[in-house]
Amino acid sequence: MKRYGLIGYPIKHSFSKGYFTRKFEEQGLTDHVYELFELANISDLPDLLKAHPDLCGLNVTIPHKIGVMYYLDKIDPAAKEIDAVNCIKIKKNKPVESFFSGEITSSKVKLEGYNTDAYGFEASLKPLLKKQHDKALVLGNGGSSRAVIYVLKKLNIDFTVVGRRVIKNQINFNELNKDIIRKNKLIINTTPLGMSPKTEACPDIPYEFLTPEHLLYDLIYTPEQTEFLKRGAAKGAATKNGLEMLHLQAEKSWEIWNE
Repeated sequence: MKRYGLIGYPIKHSFSKGYFTRKFEEQGLTDHVYELFELANISDLPDLLKAHPDLCGLNVTIPHKIGVMYYLDKIDPAAKEIDAVNCIKIKKNKPVESFFSGEITSSKVKLEGYNTDAYGFEASLKPLLKKQHDKALVLGNGGSSRAVIYVLKKLNIDFTVVGRRVIKNQINFNELNKDIIRKNKLIINTTPLGMSPKTEACPDIPYEFLTPEHLLYDLIYTPEQTEFLKRGAAKGAATKNGLEMLHLQAEKSWEIWNE
């Protein structure tokens, strides 16, 4: 049996379980299974690995994307720069026969960490970019913004982070005005505002200053059209939700697990 899964807490609903279960069925991988593992504390990870020695890979969701890094033997350079891991490859060395006793020693497990969120975001964003999208606003300064910021740096897109609790080199939502909105034609929502079931919520920005030259990207994928995207579309802006990003990061995880 090859077991894969998602660790996080709480795990109310999971795109990953449905996605990989369908993949296994479509590819006839009857010896593959994907499960949800609720870990209130990331310190329980070693016990999880002991309880399921057939684990081959894990996805990681909130609140463990940073804390899990302490338990990894190797971290991909991109994940290290982002300072967050959402994909773990579990490598097992083959059991070694002892030279003297003929006994079989247990295989050692090695954990490798990657960030596939960055790949998913970049691959889904790039086809939409136009000449005017050279400056961006990143709404939210939580963990979800890390991969977004990494990609914007990689693409040489100037960006400003907007948060409720401002830290160095960031601005507050109440500082947004016509000039800032008009200068930043790419606006990315990394906050949970508007996510189902609280679909009426949205980031507090002056939507009246949006134009058809703007591109609004929302990491949220449920609902497909968040209030943030609806208000952008009403002004003629291009819009994109996070569903393709989710598909792409899942496929990248599968690729990593099978390398």
